[in-house]
Amino acid sequence: MTNLNKALTLILLVFLAISCSKDNEANFTLKGHIKGLKKGVVYLQKNGDSTFIIDLDSMVINGQPEFTLKTEIEEPIVLYLKLYKNDGEEHFIPFFADKGVTEINTTLKNFNYDAQITGSELQKKLDEYTRVQKRYNDQNLDIIKASFIAQRANDSITTDSLSKRSEKILKLKYAHTINFALNNKDSEIAPYLTLYDIPNANPIYIDSVYNNLTDDVKSSFYGKKLGDVIENRKSVE
Repeated sequence: MTNLNKALTLILLVFLAISCSKDNEANFTLKGHIKGLKKGVVYLQKNGDSTFIIDLDSMVINGQPEFTLKTEIEEPIVLYLKLYKNDGEEHFIPFFADKGVTEINTTLKNFNYDAQITGSELQKKLDEYTRVQKRYNDQNLDIIKASFIAQRANDSITTDSLSKRSEKILKLKYAHTINFALNNKDSEIAPYLTLYDIPNANPIYIDSVYNNLTDDVKSSFYGKKLGDVIENRKSVE
C-alpha cells in the first residue's frame, strides 16, 4: 500500500470514528421530507447566547427530498430546521424538541406554512396554542386590509373603529397566552411562551405565571430563564 493510500485510509477511519461517535451521543433525531426540493442544505439549529445561532447538524440535499439530522439534548428545547436554497432568504421552522424522534414534512413552495410536525408532547401543546393564535392573527390581517382601504377613502370613522378592534384582538391574544401558560403550569411550554410571546406584558401576569409553575418546570431551561428575567427586572425597579 502506498503512502497516499495509507493516508486516505487513515482519514476515512477518522471520519467514520467521528460519525459513529456522533451517532452514539445523539439522543434526538429529526427526520423529514421537503416536497419539491432538489438541491439545498438543511440545518438543525438552536439559539446560543445573545444573537448567536448554533449549528447542531446539517445535510446536503442533492436529488433526495428526505433528510435525517441528529444531536444531543439535555432537556426539552426549541430547535430550528433551517433551509438554505441559495435564494438570498433564510427559511426556518421552529419546533419543540425532546429526546427521541421528531418528523417534519413540508414543501419547498411553502416551507414554513405547510410544515406538519409530529414528535414530542410539547410540540402538540405548541400546535394547540398556535392554532388559536393563528385565528387572532388572521382576524388582524383582515383588519389591516380593511383599514388600508378606509384610509385611502379618508374614512376616519371606519379607521378608528378598526383600530379599536385591532387593540381588542391584541388583548385577546395576550389573555390567551397568559391563560394557556397558567393552565399548563406543569409544562415547559408555559415559561417558553411567557418569555417569547408576551415579554412586555404587565409584570403582575409574568410573575403569576412563574409563581404557579411546578418546581420541576421552574428548574427547566426556560423556567430558569424566566426566573432570571424576573430577578433582573426587580433589581432595577
